[in-house]
Amino acid sequence: MSKSQSTKASTATLTGSNNVFDKIEKWGVKNDSKLLFTFLTLTLILSVMHFNARISEAHDDALYLEGGWRYVNEFPNYFYTQNAPLYVLFLGLLTKLFGFKLLLFKLFNVVFNFFAVFFFFKAFHKRIPYIVLIPVMVFVSCNHLIQYYASMTFTEAFYLFLQSLFFYSFFKLYDALQIESNGRKHLKLFLMLGLFTFLIATCKSGAIVAVPVVILFFALEKQWLNAALAFAGYLAVKIPYEILVKLIWGSQNQFSGQGKILLQKDPYDKSLGNEDLAGFIGRFFDNCNLYLGKRFYELLGLREELTRSLQSQEEADKLTKEYKYLAFFLVAILLLSLYKVFKQKNKPMIFFGLFTAAQLFLSFVILQARWDQPRIVLISMPVMLILIYLLFFNSVKKSGMGQNLYLAIALMLSLSVFLSSFKRGAANVPIVKKNLSGNIYYGYTPDWQNFLRCSAWCADSLPQNSLVASRKAPMSFVYGKGKKFFPIYSVIMKDSLTQQSNPDSALAHFASKGVTHIMVGSLRINPKENTGQVINTVHNIVQPIMEKYPNKLKLIHTEGLSEQSYLFEITK
Repeated sequence: MSKSQSTKASTATLTGSNNVFDKIEKWGVKNDSKLLFTFLTLTLILSVMHFNARISEAHDDALYLEGGWRYVNEFPNYFYTQNAPLYVLFLGLLTKLFGFKLLLFKLFNVVFNFFAVFFFFKAFHKRIPYIVLIPVMVFVSCNHLIQYYASMTFTEAFYLFLQSLFFYSFFKLYDALQIESNGRKHLKLFLMLGLFTFLIATCKSGAIVAVPVVILFFALEKQWLNAALAFAGYLAVKIPYEILVKLIWGSQNQFSGQGKILLQKDPYDKSLGNEDLAGFIGRFFDNCNLYLGKRFYELLGLREELTRSLQSQEEADKLTKEYKYLAFFLVAILLLSLYKVFKQKNKPMIFFGLFTAAQLFLSFVILQARWDQPRIVLISMPVMLILIYLLFFNSVKKSGMGQNLYLAIALMLSLSVFLSSFKRGAANVPIVKKNLSGNIYYGYTPDWQNFLRCSAWCADSLPQNSLVASRKAPMSFVYGKGKKFFPIYSVIMKDSLTQQSNPDSALAHFASKGVTHIMVGSLRINPKENTGQVINTVHNIVQPIMEKYPNKLKLIHTEGLSEQSYLFEITK
């Protein structure tokens, strides 16, 4: 159906001329532009309140920054393969044009977040009832994690922007096909959809599911020509890109580095071997519990994030059981909603439901559960919320009491999302003021301050040709003003009996890589509390060397009075 037909259809689903839903629908149609302005204003205000001038302790944002810098300074001998390369390529372009300007990179993500809200609204307004659209837009424009990523150099703001354009381009093509079903008349629109399909798949590897889902959507309608044209539109962009990559960087691709890690049982310990079928099935259910039983509700502001260490196995088991029940409840709701949109032949929502389900399924299968990052489910939540609200809307639209219950729940969830975001933003304002006034370490806990100050000391005080081993090398790179650090993500040359490094093998490994120094930080296991427990990966490398060769590592710098970072020189 066309956009105007879609509007009439959504309005026609409301019964009675005086019910609450009908009044809200009429008000939404009349104030469409004002609603968009309101959501854009909200997201801009909250983006300013949440603005973060620092680097995340999660380190992935620093990894992307380092990758962008290496594209420029090591061209053409470097290609980013840790995951999808598009955002890192974009950071490389910015670095080439403007130099390494951290605040500028962050401002670009604020812009991406702003236009993600804009195009998401443009894609779905007048497509779904306003009583569904409004609470979903509150989440899209106000959610605290979306606002956090709006000023961080993670891929999320960039991806949400591209995903909104993907949704928007699908609707443009869908509308055109309702008027003229001959796909040959709409080659430009197929190419536009192919472009954004390619872009989201090159921005996040999990979004590669968009390719088969687009083809499947047209195949289910037995529109074989349109299915072929959709795939051709994707290939029209993908093939030139792959040829260009091959000509410049050889046989590299976005899966060459990442794929090996994802196959491992433990991403940080390849000695444990690769996952088997049972392991991948276990991953899927573990991730379902984590993302759909824990993170989903946290992102709605319905439960607090667990920031303390669990005191007992009994407490851990209780939480695990709770996550399972909550995940089961959410999956049941989503499956029922998908069944309903299929039954109602709501074709656009069938498409978005299939895309979101496929994206979540692939992520839950390929990602190790120990990562447990809320951003995995965050990017799928807007469509998930549309499906949930639509199910609820269609269930109560003929009941006055049901409509009031819907409004109460939608209002409660919207207030939860907004207040959670506003509270965090207000707490962030004093921190960002300090950062922007020159105190770049303010807001970090002492362990991180010492670690980053030590990284900066390495850049200022060590010879230019020195190479320092660091547990968080990309973060050391950013705060070390572009100095290259040697990454240590796991215990190298591990002895199976001691679970520590073999000292001779570790020293030989460092010598072969040109490592001249080792930085040993006191980074907390529990980031919110100094329990005395630290991330001991580097300690398990350094300790056996010190025990066997007491004079091999010379302490040359200590940073901090507590939770110190130490810098050792490897003597000859």
